[in-house]
Amino acid sequence: MHAQGRECPALRWYEWAVTQPSATSRWLPSYLLLALIWGGSFAFMKIGLESLTPVGVSLGRIVLGAITLLIISAITRTALPPRRTWKPLFIYGALVSTIPWTMFAFSETHISSALAGIINGATPLMTLIAILLVFPEERPNRQRIIGLTIGFAGVLVVVGIWQGLGGGTLIGIGACIIAIACYGISYPYGRRHLTGGPLASDLTPLALATGVLLMGTIQTAPIALFTGVVVAPIQTSTIISMLGLGCLGSGIAYILNFRVLGRADATTASTVTYIPPLIAVIIGAIFLDEHITWNQPIGGVLVVVGAATAQGILRLPKRSRVRGGRDSGTMTPS
Repeated sequence: MHAQGRECPALRWYEWAVTQPSATSRWLPSYLLLALIWGGSFAFMKIGLESLTPVGVSLGRIVLGAITLLIISAITRTALPPRRTWKPLFIYGALVSTIPWTMFAFSETHISSALAGIINGATPLMTLIAILLVFPEERPNRQRIIGLTIGFAGVLVVVGIWQGLGGGTLIGIGACIIAIACYGISYPYGRRHLTGGPLASDLTPLALATGVLLMGTIQTAPIALFTGVVVAPIQTSTIISMLGLGCLGSGIAYILNFRVLGRADATTASTVTYIPPLIAVIIGAIFLDEHITWNQPIGGVLVVVGAATAQGILRLPKRSRVRGGRDSGTMTPS
């Protein structure tokens, strides 16, 4: 943020929003709205696909999100990312927007929005695996191994592996896994080359988000020229869904995320990623009339429990220790 921008009322509101002390009444509304927006994004994609190609949905989401963040950047007088950040931003943008958003849109041509949303809940597990592979100092321990095991068992329950998978379903699930794998890789890449590297001082969170979507626009637009954008007449529902997906899910959601991070502790803020799968299931069942099988919500719960365990939010009791040849007989919480 530039010092001269602090006279702007909008900038004062933005700085107030992300720096207020923790208090449930202050962060909870933003927290719940953020989870609702992210959970609803899978339904927005499904509706958008009635008129647009998967690449068209991805491009519309990215462009509308970029426009929203450019407007917010102008109001708050936040500078765009400097030239020296463009190369890592280009790669980072592909990992967090272009590839995963296109893959999720493509997946929903084969599977329900609810199933896509549930699989997205495994993103923290993919992120942890990527971190363990990239950062040697982040060593696997009992807590993480058990969490990963529970989480991936949950994924198998979600997809109903015992029932066998048809060709279309398998393709859709595969596309979702590619998407969350990109999300997982993006965290250690961004930490090493952007937020935790020598370029960290050049990027505010808003500048980073804006740069990501600008790079995503550059990447997705040429692809759309070959794949096409429209497959059926544009309906009012298409416009509304794309505005929700782009302006809310890829624009306003960033501001809400900053607000939660500024008002709640880091652990609480990180749990917001566990709610969208539930929202996706509810919206898919009620508004899109999607059939939800018993294994999908149960597997989704296992995915969330596994992710929370692997991240240390749910703590496992310490194993009892043997002293003097006898079991101590006690279980001490971590």
